[in-house]
Amino acid sequence: MFDRRSAIAAFALGCSAFALAAPASAQTKWNLPAAYPADNPHSENLALFAKDVEKATSGKLQITVHPGAALFKAPEIKRAVASGQAQMGEVLMSIHENEDPVFGIDVVPFLATSFADSMKLYKASKAAIEKKLDSQGIKLLFMVPWAPQGVYAKKELNTIEDMKGLKWRAYNVGTARLGDLLSMQSVTIQAAELPQALATGVVNSFMSSGGTGYDSKAWETLTHFYDVQAWIPKDATFVNKAAFAALDKPTQDALLKASADAEARGWKMWEEKTNWYLDQLKAKGMKVQAPSPALAAGFKKAGETLTADWLKKAGADGQAIIDAYKKM
Repeated sequence: MFDRRSAIAAFALGCSAFALAAPASAQTKWNLPAAYPADNPHSENLALFAKDVEKATSGKLQITVHPGAALFKAPEIKRAVASGQAQMGEVLMSIHENEDPVFGIDVVPFLATSFADSMKLYKASKAAIEKKLDSQGIKLLFMVPWAPQGVYAKKELNTIEDMKGLKWRAYNVGTARLGDLLSMQSVTIQAAELPQALATGVVNSFMSSGGTGYDSKAWETLTHFYDVQAWIPKDATFVNKAAFAALDKPTQDALLKASADAEARGWKMWEEKTNWYLDQLKAKGMKVQAPSPALAAGFKKAGETLTADWLKKAGADGQAIIDAYKKM
């Protein structure tokens, strides 16, 4: 059977090998695999970023964005960039928490739940994230948040005990651990696979932003969204270090300038669109509401356990980041 993703990836690998070997003065074409639909703010921002780069370099550096996990599945993107199969990539950083706890800093429950606090946490943790990525052959370009995370379910949730037995979609260490703590049936599913998983009943609950609920048409199978605001995860956009080093200085500068602009624009896009997504869920018939005091208290208690787990793994380095963040 013809495997379209494998064929595309093989073609991209051939292109990347050529691009890495090409002289810096030649026209350079890069691939940027991403995990979310083309109309998601993250993908829209990447498309604008690619246009900015092409314009700033007079077409010398051309970046093709591949949204919707069309080129690589989300968990494969970072490895593809590190190995040179793709020159750039964008991925939800917390899905790689198993590699290093610092990649999961933004999903420590209830640590940073507003955009302002999320930016402070980003500034406090950025150097550590950059250092880890650098050791893997990757250069961080920018990071952009999602909206605060809430809980989707197919039934009313009044207390944390009501979640027992739900078929729970997990997408990182934190959500998988939460599923275990609350006696749910956890299934690891990335965003591109979520619509099908919901439609077929593989899962009937998950934690994510209003944006993911909208992208996956959660209202077609689920009924409730509880605005728990547990954390604000971030997507990272990065580049293969060798590919970046092969660019001439003006092109590198143009790429970094476009990255800074994309980061600022991305944060603004999500701040502006957060409530719009919740309004869309309501308009489609979902019950969008704040958690009851009992449900909120249950999540808070579970969050304390998850935080303790993270600090145990992250050790002194992790504690130092949190201490620095709290002083900002």
